Amino acid sequence: MRGPHNIWRLIRTGATLERTGAMGVVLDAFDAPPALRAAARVLGWPFKWLGYEGDPSMPPATRALTALGPAYIKFGQVLSTRPDVVGEELAVQLRVLQDKLPPFPVSVAKETVARELDAPADDLFIEFSEPVAAASIAQVHKARLRDTGEVVAVKVLRPDVERAFRKDIDAFYLCARMVELLSPSSRRLRPMDVITHFEGVVMGELDLRLESSAASEFAANTKDDPGFQLPDIKWMHSSRRVMTMGWAEGAALGDNAALDAAGHNRVELSERVLQLFLNHALRDGFFHADMHQGNLKVAPNGDIIAYDFGIMGHIDEYTRRVYAEILFGFIRRDYKRVAEVHFEAGYVPADRDVDEFARALRAVGEPIFGMDATRISMGRLLAYLFEVTERFGMETRTELILLQRTMVVVEGVARSLNPRMNIWKVAQPVVEDYIKKSIGPRAALRDFSKTALVLARFGPRLPQLVEAALIRQADSPPPDPTRQWPGRLLWSGLGLVIGAGAVTLYVLLA
Repeated sequence: MRGPHNIWRLIRTGATLERTGAMGVVLDAFDAPPALRAAARVLGWPFKWLGYEGDPSMPPATRALTALGPAYIKFGQVLSTRPDVVGEELAVQLRVLQDKLPPFPVSVAKETVARELDAPADDLFIEFSEPVAAASIAQVHKARLRDTGEVVAVKVLRPDVERAFRKDIDAFYLCARMVELLSPSSRRLRPMDVITHFEGVVMGELDLRLESSAASEFAANTKDDPGFQLPDIKWMHSSRRVMTMGWAEGAALGDNAALDAAGHNRVELSERVLQLFLNHALRDGFFHADMHQGNLKVAPNGDIIAYDFGIMGHIDEYTRRVYAEILFGFIRRDYKRVAEVHFEAGYVPADRDVDEFARALRAVGEPIFGMDATRISMGRLLAYLFEVTERFGMETRTELILLQRTMVVVEGVARSLNPRMNIWKVAQPVVEDYIKKSIGPRAALRDFSKTALVLARFGPRLPQLVEAALIRQADSPPPDPTRQWPGRLLWSGLGLVIGAGAVTLYVLLA
């Protein structure tokens, strides 16, 4: 579906923003310069009549994004968590996109359940309510299982949502290609790779079997985390387009009035939600990557409940250590070390000056320390960070997109609970604990033991591997088989020794 015909989709996007009145709202939210405002008006006004009308009862930005489709709604969900970037009024308006979109009929949901689970919905559930929440991809119904009487949440994909997402993503590809062609300097941001990454995330979110699997893995990782719980998955009542899980009872994390009425400590909740995310990202390398207020509740006992596991992030051990060292460096205000880590990881080209980069990072970090969070403009801070990445030729790291995006969202959620929260102070104990366990002599010994275990497994094959390498290098015929056995015996014995030592070391360090 990719091709020039997607230009029509982009034109309608601009026209819809203009027709619904969202163009001015968006430009004001991002404090756009006069030249950009003028260009947007000149390009948008002639095509205004081509835009979608949307729901006139909604505020302009919400009206435009819901009219444009699910991919645009996803973008609005992220902005809804950042009142410090787009303003409190717009952020509140956009929270409708989290779980209060127009639902589709319950009859359609029941038809999907029957088709997916090979049984009528009324045979599987005693009760099946009208939608209690509706988002960009699916909606949720409260139901009761017929066989056990347990109250559950049944998530059902929207009809034709796959096709709608595909249309949007194809248009995004065209937009990314145009950006690359018209602005060569933007290629370091790898817009095509970013859209490819987004496509992979979205396509995975459209298969609820994968979401069920992710929820199960996430539950196993976090079962011992205090103050945190997840609803359990009902595998016998789940499939590709239907997912059934335990019902989560509690106050929405975005409803401060309800949280206060229930007697919950919002300052403590703000710290816990951030520390939980950091623990999951650093300790497990597997984290909830869509942690906006619409996917979080607070149970009567004060536990934070997470649900909607369609977007999960994964980072490998090496990347976790790099990320932790960067955070730890900022916490300690050691900007030289933060700069060195960026160079060591290859995030900054080697031909740039590390001291100059450290000074640029100091300009990012110093204004934050010791300052009330309400006095920090995240909009200006993000704008300066973008300038720094451009000046030092830093490319977009697609493996970090979900991590960075979720960090922005989680910090926004935490700030909505406690506007004066200091992100560095809250993050410090989690990051320090991870550093102690993962970067140091004990961690080095553990890494060595793992390496030794791998070598031990390959012990019997090492002679053949070495001989094959030597043969290829010398381009000579194979050695006499009768002379190979002493070497084989030596390598096999070495493998057994390494394996025994590695196992002993691993047990001692575990």
